[in-house]
Amino acid sequence: MQTPLLHPHHFDCAIIGGGLAGLTLSIQLQKKGLNIVLFEKEEYPFHKVCGEYIAMESWNYLEECGLKLREMNLPQITKLHVSAPNGNMIKHSLNPGGFGISRYTLDNELAKIAKQIGVELLDDTKVIDVKFENELFHINTQNNVYTSKIVLGAYGKRSNLDIKLKRNFAQSSGKNTNYVGVKYHVKANLPDDLIELHNFSDGYCGISKVDGESYCLCYLTTADNLKKSGNDIKEMEQRILMKNPFLEKYFTEFPILFDAPLAISQINFSSKKSIENHIIMLGDAAGLITPLCGNEMSMALHASKILSELLPSYFENKLSRRELEKLYSKLWNKQFSTRLKTGRIIQSFFGNQWLTNIFISVLKPFPFLIKKIVELTHGKPF
Repeated sequence: MQTPLLHPHHFDCAIIGGGLAGLTLSIQLQKKGLNIVLFEKEEYPFHKVCGEYIAMESWNYLEECGLKLREMNLPQITKLHVSAPNGNMIKHSLNPGGFGISRYTLDNELAKIAKQIGVELLDDTKVIDVKFENELFHINTQNNVYTSKIVLGAYGKRSNLDIKLKRNFAQSSGKNTNYVGVKYHVKANLPDDLIELHNFSDGYCGISKVDGESYCLCYLTTADNLKKSGNDIKEMEQRILMKNPFLEKYFTEFPILFDAPLAISQINFSSKKSIENHIIMLGDAAGLITPLCGNEMSMALHASKILSELLPSYFENKLSRRELEKLYSKLWNKQFSTRLKTGRIIQSFFGNQWLTNIFISVLKPFPFLIKKIVELTHGKPF
């Protein structure tokens, strides 16, 4: 199936973003004989602001991409604890649960595999603009112009490209906009098989074991909380997060392994389109699930799987561009729309300190309701 290159900078598919969605899709498509270029603005390996719990539904797909997960001695996570700001806690089992692995490790290992099988992986390369003309994309970077028949947007939560594409969510404001994410790796005296989610005023914090001896501690809150704290992350943690007794203990007693917090701003949970100006979106670029649902990475991987099965039909002339875009949008909505809606509903209960305390108290005696919420935010193996 492999298409001859028209010139050194022409490819069948160009993928913008080298996170999980972009890397796994590049591997699958290159293995199927397509010429793939992938652009990543950072240089591997690097940390990302992201929770590092992956649902078991993704295990098989990651192994199909070449990761030897069984040999990596990863923590298997089968228990969930959720606390209200006042410390009241729900405990629930996760079946089949998930596993922990740092993005520093995971993305770097996938990048190595992509390079080994022939993907043109250009890290430390920022895409400045994308134009679609006469059935061909022109991708401008700081160094060169590339062309491709298909462009896939896997660039994460936000990008300057969103503004250039005039995506609705990038120009809107409201309750689903302007969040801040902060992440650390810490040393923690907690069970390996546990993920915890702790609520505080206008935010929530997750902690779980990853590879090695580290735990990922990552939280989401509003930009307003940071502003009220003089734009000082440490001050915000002391004034707001540590009102939750669990977070007070963790921020006080657990040694932080990063020299400084890793932070990202302007996170937006508004609805997004899966196709923009013929660019096919996947991962967070297509729709961002609230972190409280804990399944962001599995959604990205599942979208990669869907596209790895659809795109070869386009290059074999079995699907037109219009048919490809229509079918992907239909499959994406079928697979993920319920998860995203559920996440937004759950998020609306959390953050408000009074409402969260009540919500946890009401849920606690009814484990079957907790089980249903977990089922709605997790999928089946793919």
